[in-house]
Amino acid sequence: MGVINMDEKNIKEYVKERYGQIANNQGTCSCCGGDETTDQALQVGYTAEELAQLPEDAVLGLGCGNPTALAGLKEGEVVLDLGSGAGIDVFLASAKVGKTGKAIGLDMTEEMVKKANKNAEERGYPNVEFHLGEIENMPLADESVDVIISNCVINLTTDKLISFEEAHRVLKPGGRIMISDLVTEGELDPEIKKSFTAWSECVAGALEKEEYLDIMVAAGFNRLKIVSETEYQEPNLNAKLKGKIKSIQVKAIKGDCSGPETGCCS
Repeated sequence: MGVINMDEKNIKEYVKERYGQIANNQGTCSCCGGDETTDQALQVGYTAEELAQLPEDAVLGLGCGNPTALAGLKEGEVVLDLGSGAGIDVFLASAKVGKTGKAIGLDMTEEMVKKANKNAEERGYPNVEFHLGEIENMPLADESVDVIISNCVINLTTDKLISFEEAHRVLKPGGRIMISDLVTEGELDPEIKKSFTAWSECVAGALEKEEYLDIMVAAGFNRLKIVSETEYQEPNLNAKLKGKIKSIQVKAIKGDCSGPETGCCS
């Protein structure tokens, strides 16, 4: 399973290489779904109507949810997608925020950003842009976006607290975040946590659910709410992980705990 030299730099380079291959149609990833990308997208919450309006190359079958469906995007908002891949969630968001809004994608894999920009240019999206960069060090100004979405990506970062602190930094006061991600229930086998392959497939870097939520709170987010939670159903999942991996969608805000919403704010 590739259990060697598990430092932050090596993990990132392996993940970049793996997703670069996927962007160039030279590999697949069982990160969050099955073999057929369209079937996987439908399984995690996208509709056939949504998929029909997208560039075919934008749908790679890498997500574990449909954050744009739950983020409550409004006309004129600026939305940022962390780990945007070939652009599926950015393109869906662009239709929701309209011509007066903007949809921004951020990804650390150069091949993915190139693929997303090609999709945007060929289909003529007027209000999207893609940036090359890491979630732990976003090339965006403070308090510059209204909404952040992310789809099965934060688990790939090697420092979750810094990642969420950066998300908090670029959000405007009162801004909101909608994250689809994988978490665990119970400790993972040490061999899995030291596997490059398991890291690139969104498993080794997954945190226990309560720890994940605690880190969001520590980064400054409030009014956390788990919108949905399901068992991870990847058919080729290691037997040691059966029943331990959950797909969750979490909503939170940058601000205080006043207002009508309830959650685990502390």
